Amino acid sequence: MALIRRALTPRLDEILADTRVAAILGPRQSGKSTLARTLLDGRGFRAYVTLDDQTVREQALRDPDGFLAGVTRPAIIDEIQRAPNLMLALKIVVDADPTPGQFVITGSADLLTQRGVADALPGRAEYLRLWPFAQSELHGTEQTLIDQLFAGRPPQLYEQSPGLASHAETIARGGFPDAYGRNDLRRQGYFRAYVETLLGRDLRDVAPQTDPSSMPRLLRTVATRSGELANFDSLGRDMRVSPNTARAHVALLQQLFLVHLLRPWSGNFSQREVKTPKLFVTDSGLLCSLLGTSAERLVADGSLGGRALETFAVNELVRQAGWCEELLSDLYFFRDRDGREVDVVVEAADGRIAAVEVKAAATVATSDTRGLRYLRDRLGDRFVCGVVLCTGRATVPLGERLWAVPLSGLWR
Repeated sequence: MALIRRALTPRLDEILADTRVAAILGPRQSGKSTLARTLLDGRGFRAYVTLDDQTVREQALRDPDGFLAGVTRPAIIDEIQRAPNLMLALKIVVDADPTPGQFVITGSADLLTQRGVADALPGRAEYLRLWPFAQSELHGTEQTLIDQLFAGRPPQLYEQSPGLASHAETIARGGFPDAYGRNDLRRQGYFRAYVETLLGRDLRDVAPQTDPSSMPRLLRTVATRSGELANFDSLGRDMRVSPNTARAHVALLQQLFLVHLLRPWSGNFSQREVKTPKLFVTDSGLLCSLLGTSAERLVADGSLGGRALETFAVNELVRQAGWCEELLSDLYFFRDRDGREVDVVVEAADGRIAAVEVKAAATVATSDTRGLRYLRDRLGDRFVCGVVLCTGRATVPLGERLWAVPLSGLWR
């Protein structure tokens, strides 16, 4: 496919202008190396080295200080998780020379969760998350839904073809660049090889003592629960391991960016708020591959379609959070034991709230806004806007500061 501009590019430029090290973290084959290598084309970077090269990696592991001394700066170091001892060596180099923009490092494992690595570059590095393509990137859309919600102006849309069927292929395809243009069968082959590589070679890099044999089954089991509360007791029973082992193994999947957790948001309204995070596969195309499903099955099976749609929508918002103009605290979900729920709660750094509910139906019932109305009424002016993302035809007001918005509002 043609080179598509990544929405994080301006943020990367800002970091390089005032910070010594820019770190781009994200799943393998999400486009990190491609984004980093654009810096070699007229952007002043003079060297690119990848630690996927065995000779390079062995040198970096054997003599990290000497390795960095031989790299011409500014430089790109790709897949740095394969030689994590380089992080402390980087600290020494950039402490001796505080010039901004000396290094761009990429990692296909979350360096911020690796013991002894997370605190190696405090105040010297800034971290970006690069996920697979968001639909807004593929469609060339500049504005994010998150920014529109905090402006109190959700997109005003009209769809020619409402219903889940018009979006099923988009959901099943996902956003991985190398999987995007393939048909269902070829995507299955791509993701099968992808998972084998990550849970073989890359898992050994971050957790060499872990037996990888059960990890593919664990990932498939997690896929059947994408969008559900993370119940490690139940997951452990299914995997025939202890809850603590299940939790530790899911943490490894997180470290490899195969799954992510959405934490619960608490307004401290009562003691009945759920405190357990939700678990999501990080790409809807990967999810559909793990479940062995197609776009047609998403439409035919309402439960499966709803799971995939929620995973897709949550992941789109997670991606947008990386480059939206609004300064955010984080993304969460809300649920209490009285049955009130909101799929995504977006909290701005100043405490304002925007909220998103996701429904596979083309029509929105009053009951679908119960959680949104509850947050609006309890939060008052802190609650800026709430939407139900659905497969309906048009944007429709649902009450004060509430709207139904077609799913394409994520990228239009």
